[in-house]
Amino acid sequence: MESPTSQQITQLLQAWGQGEEAALNRLLPIVNQELRRLARRYMFGERVGHTLQTTTLVNEAYLRLVNAREVNWQNRAHFFALSAQLMRRILVDSARARREQKRGGGNPKVTLDEGLVGAQQKGEDLVALDDALKTFAQVDPRKSRVVELRFFGGLSVEETAEVLQVHPNTVLRDWRLAKMWLKREMSKAQVNDS
Repeated sequence: MESPTSQQITQLLQAWGQGEEAALNRLLPIVNQELRRLARRYMFGERVGHTLQTTTLVNEAYLRLVNAREVNWQNRAHFFALSAQLMRRILVDSARARREQKRGGGNPKVTLDEGLVGAQQKGEDLVALDDALKTFAQVDPRKSRVVELRFFGGLSVEETAEVLQVHPNTVLRDWRLAKMWLKREMSKAQVNDS
């Protein structure tokens, strides 16, 4: 079977967004492998014995996507960006619940550098990064989205530029500046937690 083009996926997304349930049934098997890849990438950074498994994460994201009927799907990259955002929220919610159960404790710190694009390190504190990103979104929403799409979504510079409708050089510049800002903020948080 020939793999579908980005344009075919976009057409299915738009048909689904317009209420065509059959389009969703045709779309899910096509995007399932990519959703699983995203979930595996997220789960790689989680602790051993995490209560969520890759399949559970994909299923939870799927349930939230199915309920997102009001989304005006732009293209394939937009779909996977939103999927990555949903998976991030699921994992952050799970981490927050775990942290609340433990009532504190020594949380591992996250460092941001170029290596984070390709592979997440075990023990990352998604909650701290999520908090820093929320603050950053108030300061500079576009740069915050660049981090979300590249780091959490695994999108390339070109895909990120497509989603944000900016030039790839803008994405590279935003990425570099965002990492510097987040490093500084997370260093401050680390000092305050000590």
